[in-house]
Amino acid sequence: MLGAAVAAAIGLTLLTGCGSSDAGAVPDGWGKLDTKSLSVGYPKDKGYKEQSAADRSRSNAAVALKAEGGLRTGMVSVQLDFATGVDDAGEAAAAAGAGIGLGATRKATSDVRLAGEESARDARRIDYEFTSSGKEQTPASGTPMTGVVVAGVDSKDVPFAIRINAVKGSLSAKDLDAFVGSITVK
Repeated sequence: MLGAAVAAAIGLTLLTGCGSSDAGAVPDGWGKLDTKSLSVGYPKDKGYKEQSAADRSRSNAAVALKAEGGLRTGMVSVQLDFATGVDDAGEAAAAAGAGIGLGATRKATSDVRLAGEESARDARRIDYEFTSSGKEQTPASGTPMTGVVVAGVDSKDVPFAIRINAVKGSLSAKDLDAFVGSITVK
């Protein structure tokens, strides 16, 4: 009996990689953005498409967009090394939160535990709402939008901010939670 328990413990240790990391759960039908610091899922089944490096802003390490009628109605973006002097999730969230913009309303802020390297799993989630500016191919000015930003520091001390923004109601609370649950920090 003891031998079976020891064998099971050794097998579990081998399967989990000695507890050093695990992977976030990317839902069926979703795609995955992969960067040197992290990977994150995006709702491909809802029309989001990965943007090429040539088409995205240089400040973004990865982007998936949803476009409808020529307007950008949803976006998942990953920014790396976006702030200096950032050492932990709280500092990364403060810097990322400053980028949410004036006129946005924070709905909730919470500490989250991400999948991946143990030293980089602590992060902070900020849920917010805002209205579209109507500029740069976004929905008409005043259109209600929702967003989530997850910020932290990867295992090499590089700060990251991962955002998902969408027309309010186009993504459910379950979708937003799945977005956070899909993140794997390297």
